[in-house]
Formats: sequence, C-alpha cells, structure tokens
Amino acid sequence: MENKKSPDYNPNKGNGNNNENFKGSQGLPPGPMGRRGGPHARLNAQKPKDVKKTLLKLMKYLGKSKLLLIALVVIMLVITFVDILGPRFQQLAIDTISFKNGAFNVNLKALRGYLLTMLIIYLISGVLTYMQGVIAANLSQSTVYSMRNDLFKKIVKIPISYIDGHKHGDIMSRMTNDVENVSNAVAQSITVLISSVLTLIGAFFMMIYYSWILALAAIITIPVTIFISGALGKLMQKYFIKMQKLLGGLNSNVEEMVVGYKTVVAYGKEEKAIEEFSETADELRKASISSRVWASVMGPIMNFLGNFQYVILAFLGGLIMINGGNMTIGTIQAMLQYSKKFSHPINMIANQYATLLTALAGAERIFEIMDVADEINQGKLDINVNDIKGNIEFKDIHFGYVKNEPVLKGLNLSVKSGEKIAIVGATGSGKTTIVNLLTGFYELNKGEILIDGTNITDIKKQDLRKAIAIVLQDTVLFNDTIKTNIKYGNLNATDKEMQNAAEIAMASSFINRLPNKYDTVLSEGGGNLSQGQRQLLSISRAVLQNPKILIIDEATSSVDTRTEMKIGQAMINLMKNRTSLIIAHRLSTIRDADKIVVVKNGVIFEMGSHEELLNKKGEYYKLYSKQFSGVET
Repeated sequence: MENKKSPDYNPNKGNGNNNENFKGSQGLPPGPMGRRGGPHARLNAQKPKDVKKTLLKLMKYLGKSKLLLIALVVIMLVITFVDILGPRFQQLAIDTISFKNGAFNVNLKALRGYLLTMLIIYLISGVLTYMQGVIAANLSQSTVYSMRNDLFKKIVKIPISYIDGHKHGDIMSRMTNDVENVSNAVAQSITVLISSVLTLIGAFFMMIYYSWILALAAIITIPVTIFISGALGKLMQKYFIKMQKLLGGLNSNVEEMVVGYKTVVAYGKEEKAIEEFSETADELRKASISSRVWASVMGPIMNFLGNFQYVILAFLGGLIMINGGNMTIGTIQAMLQYSKKFSHPINMIANQYATLLTALAGAERIFEIMDVADEINQGKLDINVNDIKGNIEFKDIHFGYVKNEPVLKGLNLSVKSGEKIAIVGATGSGKTTIVNLLTGFYELNKGEILIDGTNITDIKKQDLRKAIAIVLQDTVLFNDTIKTNIKYGNLNATDKEMQNAAEIAMASSFINRLPNKYDTVLSEGGGNLSQGQRQLLSISRAVLQNPKILIIDEATSSVDTRTEMKIGQAMINLMKNRTSLIIAHRLSTIRDADKIVVVKNGVIFEMGSHEELLNKKGEYYKLYSKQFSGVET
C-alpha cells in the first residue's frame, strides 16, 4: 500500500482516529499510516531488558561464520604463544651477559642465536597479526551482513501497525547506526577480548614459572581493576543507551524536516525547525559528552594501576636478587615484561567496555524489532486471484487501534461485484479504517470480512493484496525509471503491457513527450513530475496490476480542474468491471457512484445514491451542504 505521507500529513485525516481520545505510548497519536511522536518527542534512557539474552543472540550470529571464527581463534592462539615467548628469549639473551671478576663476559654465539630467534618470532607475529585483521574484518562484515539482511526481512514482514506506531527515522537508525556499532564491536572488541584473555592466561603461567611470589604480587591489582570497571560501566551504560535512542530521534527529526521542507518554508517555520533540531542535538551532545568523559576516565586509571604493579614487581624482584634469591637481571626483566602483558589485557578489556556497551545497546534495539511477531497470515486456501469476482461483505465489524477505544462498532456493509461504492464521513469516522481492514493491514477485534463468501483470514495475504489495488492521494514513486515504477504493479509484465496500461491511464501522452520516454529516471518521490503526472503513473501501476477490487483515496484532491478531468477519465477506465471502494473527501467526485455509504460513529449511518441521500436531508445532506454552501441542492 502506498502510504508515504505528504509534508502536511494529518494523522487524524480519514484514519478513524480521534486526537482527543487516541493516545500512543508517548502521548501522541500513532494511527494508521502515521508516525508516533514527532521531532519534539522526548526520549528517555532505558536500561537493557536482558543483556544475557542479547549476548546469546549476538553469539548466534557470530556462530553463522564458524570457519572464520575458528580460524580467528587459532591464529590468535598462535600469536599469543609467539608473543609470550618474546620475553623468555629476551631474558635468555640478557643472561648471556655476565659480570665476573670486575669484567663483563658475553656468550656471543648464544646471544646471536637468541636475537635471531627473537627476530623470527616478531616477524611471524607481524604476519599473523595482519592475517588476524583480515579474518576479523571478514567475520565482522559477514556477521552484520547476516544481521542486516535478517533485520530487513523482518521489517518487510512485521505488521503495518508496528511501522505506523514507530518513528521511521528510528527504525532506519537501527538498520544503519546500530548495525554499524555491532560491526565495530565484532571487528575490534571481539578480537581484543579473545587476545586479552589468551595473553592474560599465558602471561600468568609464565610469571608462575619464574616466581610465584611476584605472580601473586601482580594479581593484587585485579580486584581493584574489576571494581573500578564495574562502577564506571554502570555509569556509562545509561548514557550509551540514551545516545542510541537520541540518535534514532535525531534521524526521525531530519527525515520529517526533509519530507516536510516545503511546508516548513511555506509557514516560515525555519527557525522553529532549527530550534527543535537543536534541542534533540543538544541532548545527544550532552549524553555523548557524559559517556565519553566516563569512558576516558577508565584508561588513565587502568594505566596507573598497571604502572603501580610494574613498580611493585621491580622492587620485589630487586629485593629478592639482593638477598641472594634465585633471580637474575634477565629474570627480573622478563617478569616486568610479563607483568605488562598481564596488566595490558585488563586495561584493553576495560578500554573496550564503552564500545561493547554501545554495541549491546544497538544489538538490543535491533533484536527488539526481530522479536516482533510477523504479520498474522492464517490463510491456507489456494485461491486463484483471477477467479475472484469482487463481492465483499463486512459483517459486524468491531475494531480499535487502541484497546477500549473502538473506531468501528458493529459495521455491516455488502458490496456486489463491479459496484462502485463511495465511503464518506467526517474526519475520524473510520473511512480509511475500513479499507485498512479489507487489505489485512490490521486485524479485526470482532466480526468478519468476506470476499466472494470466503473469510479474508483464510486467504493468504499475498493473494489478497494481489487482488486489490490502491490509488492514494499521495503517490509513492521510486528513484528509478518510469517503466520500473509502472511495472511495480506487475513485475512480470511485458513492456507492451506496461505501455498499454499507461495509455489506459491517460499517462502515455506526457510520458512520450519526455526526452527518454519510459526510460526517464524519476527523482526521489517523483519530484521532477507534477502532482497530476505522478497520479497518472500511480493509476498506470494499478491498471497493470489488473485488480479485482480497487480502492481509491481521493486521487484528484491535489490537482487543478483540467488535470482532475484527465485523472477522472483515467479512473473511469480503471474502474470498469471492477469492484471499487472510493474514500471521498470531495463529494463532487462521487455523484455517479452506485451507492454512497455515510459512516458516522463507527457504523453505517445512511446509504443510497447521491439523489436519494440529498432528498433524505440527513448526514450526507449536511456534509454536502457544508462543502457547497450557497449551491442549490
């Protein structure tokens, strides 16, 4: 369904909602085909609902690239082993130098051997580190590729009500910013964590090998490090969550301002738009500063603890050697090197905490969408769309977008195949809600809708929507050729069928005047065409779909009289031999409807032809008189 909003979109216009009574979770009306909140909606930071669950889901995505993950771990094991050997050979090289009888003695042969071994070790480490970076990059991109694909697949399967009830910019932010944060964490933090743990274990065992006393002295700082990391982590956590939510809000703000640019300028609200953007941007700035400040505190503290540990080991090692213990200068140097390798991983893990928090916050927002139940599709019947005749029956329809706030209250309506039915009523009466239910965009609270005697819940959603074409007031065109935009109605159509559809829709004349004709590339939203031309392309698309049921939402209300006549003729061509439901705002366009249905307070208030309803002087008469005040009826 084409549900792109116009710049001055009114979420209560023709959607069955009452702004006074209908409130979303942020106190603003979501409504069908509308956005919840807006640029001023305040976003409150929330703690992760289940960090463990998020981590497990993230690990499943990493597990999809098992070979890369195994290769990464194996290479890092080798790198760690090679790096751990470095200080050992440094110690052996230093201890080839001795001082006896007032003179230095050097075992040059052994020294050369140790130095050559160290050179080979560091060359191997360099090559393997490069390979580690390549594998980590592949693992990262494979993971986020899979995650991004799954997220997009989920977005196209979730109910329309979810899209309507969430800010579009925030959903886009989850697809882009949040996935990118996860990518960074996988590329950097995962390798750092694995490497740090392996190095930590290796360094600790080597320290035990050299001196268990110095090894015990080295681990004194670990409890302090864990305590400080935990305390700072809690402070950072809330700010990183808030940052992600504010970033989603900022994206929504920008999207709305770009889409509604003409309206903003027309009403001279540029300064107001800047002010609203600045408010959200300022909140993001403050949250970012707070998170970065606390994150930057972590590094210096960890470095201080590492240096403190270094001093303790140097002092104790020297003391042991002076007192005749089994300790050489080379051994002390090796212990100091291993102490660095022991403390450095802890510092690295602490420094990566901020990145991990950002990634977890993003992953949780991604999985929130993935956990949304798919659109309900109970249809099990195999129905040939071409066999549908177009008889429609609404039986005792009850529906509300919010519990205990009904929009439709026992509505009943029968439409015969080929009939042209106009649905009218005041704003908020439920006109658009009727067609939203017919197309299966929302699920009924009570009642049933039948097409040719078959409940639409028994028809597969894909088949149901193939049988129905929708032409909206606000057309949606893609940044592609005219040919592709028309063929969106039937991707398997030939070029000849596509051109015939354009002729029936009265669009071929203006298309053939374009330099590249059907290969003309449209700008975003068809901005390089007039409103009338865009509407004719929308009708062409519907003609090519060849629907059994047609839904029209006041397709001519935004064009001039001459264009309206042309579109009107195109609509007549389109409605031939099709069941047509017309949501009417301009009552002058529906005088020739077979039946006019007036919806009021969620039920069919009155029904009849144009002349019959005027003669009744009821609700339709009042609506008509308001639009044509002073005109004889």
